[in-house]
Amino acid sequence: MSPFDPNADIGRVLGDRYRLVAPIGMDDSARVYVADDVALRRRVAVKLLHEALVKDEDFLARFRSEAQVAASLNHPNIVGVYDWGHDEVPFLVSEYLAGGSLRTLLDSAGVLSPSQGLLVILEAARGLDYAHTHGLTHGDIKPVNLLFGSDGRVRIADFGLARAVVEATWSEPAHATLGTVRYMAPEQAGEQGVSAASDIYSLALIINEAVSGEPPEVADTTIATLAARAEKTFDPHGALGPMQGIVRRAGALHPNDRPSAAQLVTELTIAAKGMPRPDPLPLSLSPPISPSPLVSPPQPLSVSANNKPHEPQVTPKAGSDDDETASTAPRWFALISVLLVLAAVAVGGAYLWRESRPVTHSVPNLVGSDFGQAQVAVADFGWVLDTITVRRDGTTAQEVVFTDPTAGAVLEEGETLQVAVSLGAELVRVPALVNLTVDEAAAELVANRLELGEVAMIDSVEIAEGLVVNVMLNVGVTAVAPGSAVDLLVSSGPAEPTVPDSSKPPDTSEPLEPQEPEETLNTGEPLEPAETSESVDPQDS
Repeated sequence: MSPFDPNADIGRVLGDRYRLVAPIGMDDSARVYVADDVALRRRVAVKLLHEALVKDEDFLARFRSEAQVAASLNHPNIVGVYDWGHDEVPFLVSEYLAGGSLRTLLDSAGVLSPSQGLLVILEAARGLDYAHTHGLTHGDIKPVNLLFGSDGRVRIADFGLARAVVEATWSEPAHATLGTVRYMAPEQAGEQGVSAASDIYSLALIINEAVSGEPPEVADTTIATLAARAEKTFDPHGALGPMQGIVRRAGALHPNDRPSAAQLVTELTIAAKGMPRPDPLPLSLSPPISPSPLVSPPQPLSVSANNKPHEPQVTPKAGSDDDETASTAPRWFALISVLLVLAAVAVGGAYLWRESRPVTHSVPNLVGSDFGQAQVAVADFGWVLDTITVRRDGTTAQEVVFTDPTAGAVLEEGETLQVAVSLGAELVRVPALVNLTVDEAAAELVANRLELGEVAMIDSVEIAEGLVVNVMLNVGVTAVAPGSAVDLLVSSGPAEPTVPDSSKPPDTSEPLEPQEPEETLNTGEPLEPAETSESVDPQDS
C-alpha cells in the first residue's frame, strides 16, 4: 500500500475513538482527514503521520513531548490540539477548520490585496507572539500551515509537530524538502538552527508572496537555497505598499535585526490605520461532509461457501403459514409506528433544545487593534461594550490594551465585554527646575523623557540672572505626556532703575549747558533736583 494513498484509511478508527471520514489534505509528513470523535460526537481533523516515523524512537519521544506542549496553547490564532496517540502510526487530533489553508486560497484567488495581506500576517503574528511568549517556536511556517476557520480568522497549525518532524532522522519523500525550504530562514542551515526570529523571517516571505504573487526562489538543494538566501538581502515587492518597510525588517538577514512577533503586531497595527479596510477573504469553504453513524459498526453477516449471506432461519410453528403471517404483521406495524413516534419526538426535542440554547461567540483577540476596528469586529455578536480608558507605556491613543474576559472566552449575546482603551503612554511628572540654569533644566527634562520648549525672559529681583524662575504649565498641571516640550521662564535679573526727568522745558532763547550725571545716595535713590530757575552745577552742590 502506498504510504500516501489518501483513500487507504477511510473508515479506520484510531484509538477506538476517531473514525476517519474523508481525506482533506496532504503534506510532506502526513495525510489529513476529517474524522468523527465518537466519544464527544463532534467533527475533528486527524493528521496521520508517515509510517516511516514509527521506526524513529527519538521522534516518538519528541512527538509526545511536543504534542503535550502544543495542546496547552490556547489562542484564537493557533489551531487547538485536542489529542494525540499512537495506533500503528502516530496521529494528532485538532479542531476542524472548513476554510482551507492560505496555500489553497492563493492557488484559487491568485493574490491578496495589501489590506487583506496585512490582516493575514497580523493575525499570524499574534499567534506567534503568544507561542513565543510561552517558549515555543514553530520552525516550519508556510502557507499550508496557515489555516482559516469559517469566520475567516487565521490559525497556525502544527505547533510542536513541525519541530519534531524536522528534527527526525527519517527519510522524507522526494518532494518534501522543496515545500519546507522555500520559506526557511537562512540561519536554519547552520548551527544556530530554529528560533523565534526564524518564524518571523518565514512570515515575511509568505506575505510577500501572498500580495505580489511571486513565491520565494529555491535552488536544487536545501543547503544551496539557504546559502544563496544568506548572501542576498531580502527585498520585498513594491505591491506591499505601506507594509514594505515592515516586511523588509522582518526578512532581515541577521536574526537580531528582525522585530519580535510583538513588535511586528505593533508595527502592522499602526500601518493598518492608513490603509483601506480589507474586503472579506475569498475563502472556499469546504462543503458539509455527510456524517457517518456515531455508533459502533454493525456486526457482519456470516458468509457461506458460495459467498452469499445466510438468510435468517426461522423455526416454523405448528399451524397454517397464513395464520403465522397474519398474526405477525400487526405487531411489526405497531413496532414501526412506535419507533416513528419516538424518532419524531427525539428530532423535535433536539430542534427545540438547539433553538432554545443561548447564542454564544468566542471573544476575538482585540489587544493591539484600534478601538474602532475592535468595535467593528464584535458589532454582530450582540454584546454590551463597557469601555474604560487607561494609560500604558508602549501603547498609542485608541489602542485596545486588554479585554475582560480575554480572547478565546465564550460570551452569550447580551453579556458585557469590557474593553480597555489606551489614552497613550503614562504621564511624566515635570521635575522641579526653579533656580537651575537653562542647560541644567534641559538635562533634567531629557532625563525625565521630556524636552526643552521655548525660553522666555522675565525681570526678577529674587532669582539671579540666567536661572529658571518657573515652568509655563496650565494651572493644576503637574504631569504631561512623554516627549512633551516644557516652556520655561528665565530670569533676566532685576529691572534697570528709571531716572525721572524733572528739568524744566528748555529755554529756546539760549542753549542749556550739558549736565553731568546726578549723584546718588548710598541707598541707591537719585537725588531730587534743586528747585531753581537756573541749571544746577553738580560741583556747586
